[in-house]
Order: sequence, then C-alpha cells, then structure tokens
Amino acid sequence: MRFTLRQLSYFVAAGETGSVTRAAEQVNISQPSISAAISHLEVEFGVQLFVRHHAQGLSLTPAGQRLLVAAKNALRTTNGLYEVVNATMSAVTGPINVGSFRTFTPLIIPELWQSFIARYPDVRMHVTEGSEAELLDGLRTARIDVAMTYEFSVTADMDFVPLAELPTYVLLAADHPFATRPRLRLTELADEPFILLDLPLTRQYFLSLFERAGVAPRIVTETSLPAALRSYVGAGIGFSMMTVRPRNMSAENGCPLAYVELDDDCPPMKLGLASLKELKRSRVAEAFEEFCRELIHGGTLPGMVPIPAPQSAT
Repeated sequence: MRFTLRQLSYFVAAGETGSVTRAAEQVNISQPSISAAISHLEVEFGVQLFVRHHAQGLSLTPAGQRLLVAAKNALRTTNGLYEVVNATMSAVTGPINVGSFRTFTPLIIPELWQSFIARYPDVRMHVTEGSEAELLDGLRTARIDVAMTYEFSVTADMDFVPLAELPTYVLLAADHPFATRPRLRLTELADEPFILLDLPLTRQYFLSLFERAGVAPRIVTETSLPAALRSYVGAGIGFSMMTVRPRNMSAENGCPLAYVELDDDCPPMKLGLASLKELKRSRVAEAFEEFCRELIHGGTLPGMVPIPAPQSAT
C-alpha cells in the first residue's frame, strides 16, 4: 500500500467540503498538504478524483465518489480498532453526520440532538438538512452517515429502519369552515385553492394523493419552504397537506392553523432512518439508531402532537 490513512483522511475532508481551503481548516493542516495528498492518490490509483473549478472549489468525479465511500469505510474500520479496545466500556465517541428532511428538522431534531449528546457527551453531531433527494445523494457520497426521512423515498441501495407511522393531515387556516372537522376527503376540497410543497419526491407524493382521489388540484402557488407554506395557509391563501403536526399550532406569521386528518384511502407515511447498505456503520451510528428507537415510540415524537391511534374497524 503506497498511501497512508492520513492521506485518505485529507481526501475525505476535501470530498466532504468540496474545498481545499475548508478541508485544511477541518483537519487543521496546510492547504498544500491537502493538495499533495489528493495528487498522490490520483497518481497511485491512476484516476482523476476531482474536477477543479477556479475560485469555486472541487467536485468529485464518479471515481472520486466511489473512492470517498470506500475511504470513509476504511477509516471507520481503522477507528474500529479503538472501539474494540473500548467495547468493554461501551464507549460511544467520535463524529456523526445526521441528515434530516427539512419539514421535520425544526420539530424532531433539536430535542433529539440535545438528548443524544447529553447521553453521549464525547459524540460530535452535525446535522445536514435537505429534501429527500438531497439526503439520498448525501448518503451515496458518504457526506451523511444516516438520514431521517420517509420510507417511500428510499431506494434499493439503502437500508431503512422504521420509527413511526405518520398520517397525512389537511392544513387549514384556523377560521376555515372545515377547520373543526375531525376528518376530510380531498373531494370535499376540490374547489379550494391548494398550496403545494415543491420539494423533490414530496411534490410527487402529494400530487399522487389527488390523482388517487380523482381530483385535479387548484394549485394557487408552490413553495419549497415549509415555513412559507404554513404562513400562506394561515393567511387564508389556500389549504395544503403535511405529515407532521407540530405542538405549536400557529404559523410563523402568527396566524393559527388547524390540522385535520385526511380521510382518503392512503397509507400512513413511515418515518425512519436510512443508511447506505455498502457503508459499514460506526458504533456512533448504531448508538444513534438505538437512541431514536428509544425516544420515538408509541406515537410520540419530539416537537409534535402525539399521533392518534388507528381507527378500529366496526
């Protein structure tokens, strides 16, 4: 082997940050050392690992993306030697990068983060927010260790650990005539203006509910910002749909909201943890999964109203 683990770690830092400058800051080494390590690996493997953009950083080539996954795996395996020594003490230490779908990041993640670090103070946790598609890309390029997302977005190259089942809610202004209803069907909202959450995969999911109900949505506006969507609904511009029901029932503009369970024949969304099958999980990632299972159970999720029990057949 004509390269070192240190060179691999410098390459990983550059691949994760997309910048020699930021990589040097991350590992506390000079920029020439980062560049030299990358050049050495490119010569050693006989491939180009990065595309250099003048004043715009680095982009991994396909070969670089594959090596990034393998390099992180190799470094984890090496770090596992320390875990073997510390196993008798059940030591959980080191970094973890958790991806989180942005609609529930402000609800679930803060309490989860604080509680996890309180239990494992030697863990360094970082959170990456994004759409489902962005999270999957982060897992494949090893920028994210584990992602909290929905099962419907998970592909065959991922493992998925379910944590909770979330029903879909119709989101209305609190003074809407339907706001006090226990449940609603989309056919009852056919003439109402609809506000679409425009995120990759999420968009398709909500539009598929209309298609299943045989209703054409009257889309009045689209937004990729969950906060903007809630404020639009609170102001009475239209209705929307979400699978999260926060404890705070007001929009960011202070307008009160109502969450009415969707009564159409659609299965609940499964929330859980996704990880890349080919990437061996660290002890920290395993501990994070165990902790999430412990914290999220019985329809109780941080930052959210308890999930109602399924209606029994009569």
